[in-house]
Amino acid sequence: MDANLQFWRAEGQSFFQRFRLWLDVLDPLLLLKSSDEIKRRRLLIQTNEKTLSEPIQNNQVFRSVVKVLTESSVHPDRNEIIPVLFRPPSFMPISLPLSSALNPGFIFTYNLLFLQFVFHTYTTAFTLFNGNGTSKAKDYSLEEKQILYGLGAISYAACVGALPLIFMNRYTLKSALTELIVKKLLPAPLLGSTSAFTTVMVRSPEFENGIEVMDRNGKVVGVSRIAGEKAVRETALSRGILFGTTFFLPEVFMYFVQRAKLVTNPRGLAFVKMLGIASVLTGMIPVSLSMFPQCGEIKRADLEPEILSSTEETELFYNRGI
Repeated sequence: MDANLQFWRAEGQSFFQRFRLWLDVLDPLLLLKSSDEIKRRRLLIQTNEKTLSEPIQNNQVFRSVVKVLTESSVHPDRNEIIPVLFRPPSFMPISLPLSSALNPGFIFTYNLLFLQFVFHTYTTAFTLFNGNGTSKAKDYSLEEKQILYGLGAISYAACVGALPLIFMNRYTLKSALTELIVKKLLPAPLLGSTSAFTTVMVRSPEFENGIEVMDRNGKVVGVSRIAGEKAVRETALSRGILFGTTFFLPEVFMYFVQRAKLVTNPRGLAFVKMLGIASVLTGMIPVSLSMFPQCGEIKRADLEPEILSSTEETELFYNRGI
């Protein structure tokens, strides 16, 4: 088992442990680490005699090494350095302006489709680079299939997210009820569901071909489609909650702001809503990443028959991905 996963299994048992660890991993300063430094520290953690299955809170030097490696720079399955734009510490600085720009009261209709496309392109690419990397296919290029699925999902999600507002403005459907539905009620469920959809599509090979599952000693005991489906389902759910909540809570907040008449200018309201989206997203990113264990667990009895016969372990582990 990769050292990253060993660390998450040892230190990320509860939601609050994972939340505290993600606050460290999402530190944008980690992006300043050079590739050479990351490789040196990767080598250090691989040769360190200390066992990661034991708590290491008191070893601050070793912990600082692990912070750079655990999901911040190195992919735990491929043992490759993740491109800097798609590392977890980059997710917040890049997704913040993209999400805020999708505020219906802050943008022009004609560029909404483009902004939706850019937003889903980045989040889908982030999902692709940080998914489980053990899925393999013999008859075709797995990367090409993921890219093809991703492009289709991005295009579909961008159209679904933009078309309600485009239709409303194109056919001058300006009634109060229409604006309430299109500008206030639809954005949150649409963005949440389309984000979950793109996650499922780009990671579909994981439940089509299966992912590797390991025993507690890190030995691979088989490839499971059931584990792959569980990993993708949990990641898609967390992504949907992340962006759905990011647009839902600011809308509730804006209702009380307008009711109390704290801000009356339309541009002022749009700006306040944009700040609300940015604030909620900042808090929700570590929350959503902490919802499910990074080193996922699944009961042996729930897996395929061929895996049941290959081990006596009652619980097996896999990389859930981000």
